[in-house]
Amino acid sequence: MTDTQDMLRMLDVLCPMHVQLDANGLISHAGPTLQKLYPDLALPGQGFLDVFELSRPKRITNMEGLLATAGQKLHLRKRLKPLTGLKGVLVPMPMTGGAMVNLGFGISILDAVSDYDLNAADFAATDLTIEMLYLVEAKSAAMEASRKLNLRLQGAMIAAEEQAFTDTLTGLKNRRALEHILPRLVKDCTPFGLMQVDLDFFKQVNDALGHAAGDAVLQHVARVLVESSRDEDCVARVGGDEFVLVFRGATDLEIMGRIADRIISEVENPVPFRDTICKVSASVGIAMYSGCGETDMDQLLSDADTALYASKHAGRSTYRVFEPQMRDSGPLAG
Repeated sequence: MTDTQDMLRMLDVLCPMHVQLDANGLISHAGPTLQKLYPDLALPGQGFLDVFELSRPKRITNMEGLLATAGQKLHLRKRLKPLTGLKGVLVPMPMTGGAMVNLGFGISILDAVSDYDLNAADFAATDLTIEMLYLVEAKSAAMEASRKLNLRLQGAMIAAEEQAFTDTLTGLKNRRALEHILPRLVKDCTPFGLMQVDLDFFKQVNDALGHAAGDAVLQHVARVLVESSRDEDCVARVGGDEFVLVFRGATDLEIMGRIADRIISEVENPVPFRDTICKVSASVGIAMYSGCGETDMDQLLSDADTALYASKHAGRSTYRVFEPQMRDSGPLAG
């Protein structure tokens, strides 16, 4: 191995982005990292100014001009895409008439690492780029860990909110959820139909067969109510055997009446429990919000409750729609 070959091998380690130029400005040798910038082009034999554009100093077109820049900071970029920017410095080689140019990425280092799939092995061990890559890698790892932690925390927060707004027995929304949803609909002037459902004879089931039987009935009713509503509606259990449904955009009394009839019919189906069956019925009160007018959640719930007691007074297992004159008759027990 000649002295020249030994020198080039050393330069490949110490300056892996160097090029050796002959007296005509042709590349006679390129460092391994620099060659990665041109994966489809062998740099030896190429004109240096044919593969790299010199932007500063300007108007240099030949080897003589290049040699005149010795010791100056050179600003270059690749002529083939990606047009990566480079910095360099040239040192003449008087014995051959050529030169040695050492190149670097400067502030383009992060883009270059990504564009050419570079890693620490592509730089000299003492190059500060190595330290920066380690810092970038550490920062990326920390950011990824932070992202995963934030996702877990967000998931935990969503789960906690869901739990706070959910009735654990039936899986329906609870009163807290209703108190969150109804005022927002009123504030946004969103029309909706409000239906209050109360079970008839539920206490007798609890007293005669126990709370486990009562729970089975409540879960049956919850399924009926969910099947009678849409995904965008709200179905909530607000008390022991009291339920509220909010039908977004529903302003047709005939449709609301058909829904109430279906609920009443389905709730009356016997519920098997162990070696017996449970029977209850449902009374329903309906109030409507047209999307305008002065009202609030408490008033709407009160109107639905008034209509509910009117249905109980009418014999249970039926529904009534709230009318203003119902307020004057006071609570109707049944």
